Amino acid sequence: MTYRVCFVCTGNICRSPMAEHVFRRQVDDAGLGALVEIDSAGTGGWHEGDGADDRTVAVLDENGYSSAHTARQFRASWFPALDLVIALDEGHLRELRALARTPEEAARVRLLRSYDPAAGDALDVPDPYYGGREGFEECLEMVEAASDGLLAAVRRELEERTP
Repeated sequence: MTYRVCFVCTGNICRSPMAEHVFRRQVDDAGLGALVEIDSAGTGGWHEGDGADDRTVAVLDENGYSSAHTARQFRASWFPALDLVIALDEGHLRELRALARTPEEAARVRLLRSYDPAAGDALDVPDPYYGGREGFEECLEMVEAASDGLLAAVRRELEERTP
């Protein structure tokens, strides 16, 4: 059975596609690519159909990640098919939990940086959109730092499903 993870930010052109590509490579490198499906979306539909922000693409490409992407908006109807919905900041977390139709769906929404023990109380990945390239590089560092812990959590979930 496939384990499904969806990363969510505001417009699905900066943070969530970055998290999607970083985590996909990590899952593939761990040999779990056939068991884990990864995608991303935005809380809003302003950029639906667009590619990722050019700065996101540049930072991903320069760091050896894939970057092909088409933005889309998260839909509440997706919850039943998802095992984990990863919010990139507290605002997304609140919006996604408000969209959830059951307490079980709301419990599937988590903050990405909650998987990074070094993050402390600073659990938001700041939106780099209105800043310069350094914000995108910082975003990548935060995403990479949290991905190890997220991978460990997904691996535990997969092990629990295996009889």
